Amino acid sequence: MTDDLMLLATEFPLLILICSLILGLLVGSFLNVVVHRLPIMLQREWQLQANDILGQPQPVPAPVYNLVVPTSRCPHCEHKIRSWENIPVLSYAVLRGKCSACQNPISLRYPLIELLTGLLTLCVIYTFGATLAGLAACCLTWALIALSIIDYDHQLLPDDITLPFLWLGLIASAFGLFSNLTAAVWGAIAGYLVFWCVYQAFKFFTGREGMGYGDFKLLAMLGAWLGWQSLPLIIILSSFAGALIGGALILFGRDKAQPIPFGPYLAIAGWVALLWGDILTESYLQFLSL
Repeated sequence: MTDDLMLLATEFPLLILICSLILGLLVGSFLNVVVHRLPIMLQREWQLQANDILGQPQPVPAPVYNLVVPTSRCPHCEHKIRSWENIPVLSYAVLRGKCSACQNPISLRYPLIELLTGLLTLCVIYTFGATLAGLAACCLTWALIALSIIDYDHQLLPDDITLPFLWLGLIASAFGLFSNLTAAVWGAIAGYLVFWCVYQAFKFFTGREGMGYGDFKLLAMLGAWLGWQSLPLIIILSSFAGALIGGALILFGRDKAQPIPFGPYLAIAGWVALLWGDILTESYLQFLSL
């Protein structure tokens, strides 16, 4: 099966790239559901746990709410989104960004996430090809997109994503896709401990928390995928991205008192390291030798 896929990719590279773009657009549509519903699902779960711990009566069971049920509806008029209205990017253009029932505007964010996911998936397959490594890199890319948006919206990096993908990173490394298992294990350990130490030092000197535990787990996840050798590059790139993008957000009116999550910058740095980490590291070392 793998040999047939490789042969197809060799003979029809354009077809593979088009298919990867379409796949990314479809996954992007699903990620819109994930980033909207997962925080709500977690909040409901935490509320039930809190009531149980405090000995308070549990509320009347709410209707089933997960990533599949209920079906997507317009938030304004509860119009059920039909299949032809849910085609990534295209439906938004056909509907001119409005609900077909109530004509209220649909957020531009939905097609942008779909388009971003499609383009990044295309870039991954272009880099790694239609291989097992390419498929694994796509899965990591999709997880990083979801984590970035959820963290930006809620200052939350859900364990439901980071922990399973940490284990997936170790499994991928066991097959030598992006690193070896030993480097991946130490990458996960070091990734967690580096930010844990920074957190403890910052809290000791300032009395405040400078980052959340989700950032520890995200860096540990990236270490599991890319090995401990990638961690310095990821930390440098994420710090640079944070300074650049965070400064731009403040410049364009973001409230300075509002916390800026670090997860999206880590995700950007991890994705760049995934695709071009070796090239960047080699170029940096050559620059130092000059």
